[in-house]
Amino acid sequence: MPCFSLLQSSLLNVDNMNPNVKRVEYAVRGAIVQRAVQIEKELKEGVKKPFDEVIKANIGDAHAMGQKPITFLRQVLALCAYPELLEDDKFPADAKQRARRILEACGGHSIGAYSSSQGIDCIRQDVARYIEKRDGGIPSNPDNIYLATGASDAIVTMLKMLVCGEGRDRTGVMISIPQYPLYSAALADLAAVQISYYLDEDKCWSLDVAELKRAVDAARQHCNPRVLCIINPGNPTGQVQSRQCIEDVIRFAKDERLFLMADEVYQDNVYAEGCKFHSFKRVLFEMGPEYSTAVEMASFHSTSKCYMGECGFRGGYMEVINMDPEVKAQLTKLVSVRLCPPVPGQALLDLVVNPPQPDEPSYHQFTKERATVLATLAEKARLTEQIFNTVPGITCNPVQGAMYTFPRIALPQKAIDKEEGLSPDMLYCMRLLEEEGICLVPGSGFGQREGTFHFRMTILPPTEKLKIVLQKIREFHVRFTQEFS
Repeated sequence: MPCFSLLQSSLLNVDNMNPNVKRVEYAVRGAIVQRAVQIEKELKEGVKKPFDEVIKANIGDAHAMGQKPITFLRQVLALCAYPELLEDDKFPADAKQRARRILEACGGHSIGAYSSSQGIDCIRQDVARYIEKRDGGIPSNPDNIYLATGASDAIVTMLKMLVCGEGRDRTGVMISIPQYPLYSAALADLAAVQISYYLDEDKCWSLDVAELKRAVDAARQHCNPRVLCIINPGNPTGQVQSRQCIEDVIRFAKDERLFLMADEVYQDNVYAEGCKFHSFKRVLFEMGPEYSTAVEMASFHSTSKCYMGECGFRGGYMEVINMDPEVKAQLTKLVSVRLCPPVPGQALLDLVVNPPQPDEPSYHQFTKERATVLATLAEKARLTEQIFNTVPGITCNPVQGAMYTFPRIALPQKAIDKEEGLSPDMLYCMRLLEEEGICLVPGSGFGQREGTFHFRMTILPPTEKLKIVLQKIREFHVRFTQEFS
């Protein structure tokens, strides 16, 4: 029988597969990134291009962009992966102590063994102590800590717990626009209702409770709003929320009976003068029992961002607040289906929440490396804003935090009207990739107000390469504007 006949009679085909999966879109690794991979292959095969390499400024992958791993983190992970190294004098005593403690908590003293589904107990205790210290002594219960395969896994798990109902009773989830596409993708997969609320670009992507109220009132006509998702510091927009804003959001969540999801994976990435990270949990509890005993919340952190940039280890955690005990039992059951998060990722997380202390031998080098990474990111954030704002037709808000910029681009009407089956900002980004070898993500992949166009770019490339990227974008923008004017 010819192979095409087999394909035509497939038990699973695109017409009868799960329709929710077909609705999922994830721009950060979408069509433009796939084309970038093709171009890289073409370059290796000797195809002549106007550039020598593809610079992937589309994703917050620090080590892929050249950021060096933090020595202490990798030393302990090496010891955990190959315990024979514990006899090697090249490793400092505190790294060995951390490795022994982690290994003793593992089955068979090996990070190759499964852990409990919620995560290794002593690591959850360390996470709880870290949260208590971060939040000025507000208690954290290790029993409320769930280790995860990065923050993304925990976010999707929590959304699974929250989505229910049919028709007008279907769960509505409020997400910011612009948003990180994990949220829209997960909601499509779960057949939940996306409730968009818009950040105010003219006020440095600030969040206005009046806009939350507008969005939730409109949504109540067709769904049951139950969840409010906040990303702080912001992705893709790089804003840092003020304490007053967080208080307003918490009051809104209480008044509207919404479950709060606080995505705080960039909590160490704050650069702008006058900005400071405030955890939602700390603000919640400092607002008093009226709020701290009533608002249900989950907060998320990760080893993939901040100064660590250890994306590949897939380490993260979720802390749940005020969760009904019976629901919590169901959550524990749900995470057990996937057995456990990667144990090397759990080990890495432990080092992030339990770093070298001042009296330990690795402290000086660790703090120096950490400070250097964050200072370099702060400088690159300033550089990006300054250079973009010298380009006619590009407007860039301050990169207050996180590791991205989301500039607004003015496109000529001819480019907007051009019929190529692409959104205007996708056309812009695809042309930039083909002509300059720079891979960005169009703003349409994150959501944006109608009639506006943007792109997201990470600030992670090394400083000298970042300057080249910014100059190439500047030259391209002028050329593109002239072509379509």
